[in-house]
Amino acid sequence: MLGMAILKAEAGCTGDLFVPLQEKVDRTASSNPNLHLNRATLHKYEENYGEALEGFSQAAALDPAWPEPQQREQQLLEFLNRLTSLLESKGKVKSKKLQSMLGNLRPAHLGPCGDGHYQSASGQKVTLELKPLSALQPGVNSGAVVLGKVVFSLTTEEKVPFTFGLVDSDGPCYAVMVYNMVQSLGVLIGDSVAIPEPSLRLHRIQHKGKDYSFASVRVETPLLLVVNGKPQGSSSQAAATVASRPQCE
Repeated sequence: MLGMAILKAEAGCTGDLFVPLQEKVDRTASSNPNLHLNRATLHKYEENYGEALEGFSQAAALDPAWPEPQQREQQLLEFLNRLTSLLESKGKVKSKKLQSMLGNLRPAHLGPCGDGHYQSASGQKVTLELKPLSALQPGVNSGAVVLGKVVFSLTTEEKVPFTFGLVDSDGPCYAVMVYNMVQSLGVLIGDSVAIPEPSLRLHRIQHKGKDYSFASVRVETPLLLVVNGKPQGSSSQAAATVASRPQCE
């Protein structure tokens, strides 16, 4: 009997995420489709989408009669298809309307990120430099803040992460992935959103003849977002619980 950790979040996860500890202990576990499915699910929430797709595909190959791995793989592919299409078209917002939206961006929309009152993870108040999305580097961009307009939001069956497209006057549309957000909340098209010290990831995904390339900003909590000049309150953040239970081989 081996213990298996379970992570369950009220932010919208529809199932339990099992950490595949068995595979480290038992080499024969590599042929267990459950472990491949569980590990792929973890990869998905870490935004390792290529590894997630491969894991779902491998689980399906090991147990063709089990529908869940194939469903998960297809759901993720559909998400990536919809996301990249919306990013390329900037949410299908017409050019004239988009220019009008961007023309309404104001320094006041930075809120505490623009007046030197932003408190960093170290607890110190720092002054952030406004940078265009295109100037971000992969990883955490310390000392920087981005500001743009929401041009679309994308909802999945699992509701996690809350995803929206952000555009600034520099041009490109980036995906913003927000975790631990209350399901009933979000942002609307046309909202101004500032993100302090954004964490950028450049995705290059190839799977079964399909290619996906896009940039995303990961936001671990909605408390980091400033929407229309206002920081988000604690009511926007979903609670999370951690539990464990034994599982028999």
